[in-house]
Amino acid sequence: MTHDTDLPQGYKATALGIIPQEWEVKFLGDLLSRCTNGLTYDVSITCGIPVTRIETISTGEINYAKVGYIPNESGYETFRMQKGDILYSHINSLSQIGKVAYYKGDQEIYHGMNLLLLRANDCLDKQYLYYTLLTEHMRHMAQVIAKPAVNQASISTSDLKRVKIAVPPLAEQRKIAEVLGVWDEAIEKQMQLIEKFALRKRGLMQRLLSAKLRLPGFSEPWQKVKLGKIGKFDKGYGVPKESIRNTGNKAITYGEIYTKHYFVIKKFTSYIDDETAAASKKITQGAILFTGSGETLEDIGKCVAFIDNDIAYAGGDIIIFNPSIEIEINSLVLSYCLNSAPVNAQKATYGQGHSVVHIYQKDLAKLQVTIPSFSEQNAIAEVLTAADREIELAKEKLERLRRQKRGLMQQLLSGKKRVKS
Repeated sequence: MTHDTDLPQGYKATALGIIPQEWEVKFLGDLLSRCTNGLTYDVSITCGIPVTRIETISTGEINYAKVGYIPNESGYETFRMQKGDILYSHINSLSQIGKVAYYKGDQEIYHGMNLLLLRANDCLDKQYLYYTLLTEHMRHMAQVIAKPAVNQASISTSDLKRVKIAVPPLAEQRKIAEVLGVWDEAIEKQMQLIEKFALRKRGLMQRLLSAKLRLPGFSEPWQKVKLGKIGKFDKGYGVPKESIRNTGNKAITYGEIYTKHYFVIKKFTSYIDDETAAASKKITQGAILFTGSGETLEDIGKCVAFIDNDIAYAGGDIIIFNPSIEIEINSLVLSYCLNSAPVNAQKATYGQGHSVVHIYQKDLAKLQVTIPSFSEQNAIAEVLTAADREIELAKEKLERLRRQKRGLMQQLLSGKKRVKS
C-alpha cells in the first residue's frame, strides 16, 4: 500500500497506480459516444463499397487491400466511418485480441462485422484514445477480460466499457497526442524510405539479372544453361517440428523458406539437438534450397541460398541443389536468378497438384537460367548485397524509432513524464 508521504509532489494513488493530481480515472464507456459492432455482409461480393473485416487491421493499420464489399445501393450510411474512429479487434485469437487501428479518413470505408468501432466523445481526444489503447496496460486488460473459446476469444462491449483508463485534462491529452504524432510521422517516413529502397533494389535486380544493365568492365555474352547441367540435386529429411528448439544445430524447414528467408539465409531461427541432427540432412556452403511443395503454382519452387561456411540441416520437402565444384557459381546470384519472374514462370509449368502443389527434382533440373561469367556474378552480388545492407540499416532505424515511441508512450500515458499544455 502506498502512503501519502511516499507520493511524489503533485501525484496521487489510484486504482491504476500513481498518476498526476489533475488526472482522473474513468471507465472507458463513459468516454465513448459510440462502441458498436459492424454490419453483417455477404463475403462473396467482390466489388462495391469497401467494408472492414478482421484482416483489414491485422497489421495494426487499415489495410485497404484486405477489405470486404457491400453493394453501392446498400443504404448502410450509419456504418460509414468517420475520421478519428478506432477499430478494435474484439473477436480474435488471444495473441491478436485487442489490436487496434486508427482511421485517418483517407479513403471511404464502412464498418464491418467482427470489429468494434470506438468513437471518442467530447471529453476525450481521438488520438489520445488511440494511443491509450496501444499501451501494454490495455493489451493486458484485453487478455484479462477476453472469454476464450476453442479457436478464438471474444470481448463483450459491456466488459470493454468497464475498463478503467487514466484521463488527463483535454488540453494535456491533445499535447500528448501531438508529441506521439511526431514519432508516428517519423516512423511513417522511415517506412516509406524502406519501400523506396526496396523498389530501387527490385528494379536494379531485374535490370542486372536480365543483362539490360551491365556493370562497368563487363561485356562478355551470358550463357544459357539447364540447372541439371551445372550441379546435382538431393533431398532434405529429418528436422521434425516437434524437435525444433531455440539452441543447438542450425536447421531450416521448408515452411521457413516461404515465410522467413528471401534469396539467402541470413539468420537461422530453428535449431535441433545432436541426436536429431544425426538423422537429418546436412547442407553445405553454396547449396540452393528449393521448396518441394506449396499452396499455389506462383509460389512453388521458391529457393534460398545457403552461403555460410557452417553446418546446418534441411528438413523434408526441401530439394537441395549443389552446384558442381567444376563450375564457378556464385550461389547468391544463382538464387536471385532462380527466383526471377522468367524462371518462376518455368516452375509454374512443372507444378503438379491442386490443394497442394508439388515440384520434383527432375523438373527443376530442366529450368533454364542465363548466367554471366563468375567475375561478373561476383560484381552483381556485391551491388545487390550493398542494396540489401541499405535496406537492413533503414529497418534497424525503424525498429529504434518504434522502441523509442513505445518508451515515450509508457512515460507520457502514465503521467510519469509531463508535457506543457
